[in-house]
Amino acid sequence: MSEIPIAAWGVLIALGAFHGINPGMGWLFAVALGMQERHRRAVLRALLPLGLGHVLAVAAAIAVAIAAGAVVSPQVLRWPVAALLVVLGARRLFRHRHPRWASMRVGMRGLTWWSFLMATAHGAGLMVVPVFLRMTAVHAQGPACHTASASLGVVPALVATGLHGAGDLSVTAAVAIVVFEKLGVGLLRKAWFNLDLLWAGALVITGALTVLL
Repeated sequence: MSEIPIAAWGVLIALGAFHGINPGMGWLFAVALGMQERHRRAVLRALLPLGLGHVLAVAAAIAVAIAAGAVVSPQVLRWPVAALLVVLGARRLFRHRHPRWASMRVGMRGLTWWSFLMATAHGAGLMVVPVFLRMTAVHAQGPACHTASASLGVVPALVATGLHGAGDLSVTAAVAIVVFEKLGVGLLRKAWFNLDLLWAGALVITGALTVLL
């Protein structure tokens, strides 16, 4: 744990916070459920499955990276990760789909699955992979055996998933409550497109930084 760069912790939490701001990651769904039931309790009840689905998407992306890392080094792996991020970002620049939230009624299991799919489709889990690769690169540079390297890789994976999930869930909860209690969803008619552009730009920038840093 002490060998993991402290700066990476802040980046993971900041990425989680950024994902939490995006309505497509779930807080808008929580607000819609609250409005359907006309009670804050519905908003709060939706937060756990939304956070769990997001964390599972991140964990799945990191698990793929770990599996690929058994074959190629993090330095090589960063190239296809960067390419995927840029492609996803460019795709979102030209495709803007607004989900129809008000008519959706799902259980907690379905909401977890929905959150997982949305986070995966938006590339949220993939955005965490470059940070994870940097964290594991610190271990890979040391003279460790394969067994030690593999065990050390589990620690960055758990740290990356946990810190990112904490940042995402805390911001998702805060935004959902503020929008439900004070602002209403009407603001998204003007804000959604800008957020979509911001998300697309973030994907492209993350892809570029993955190669450059």
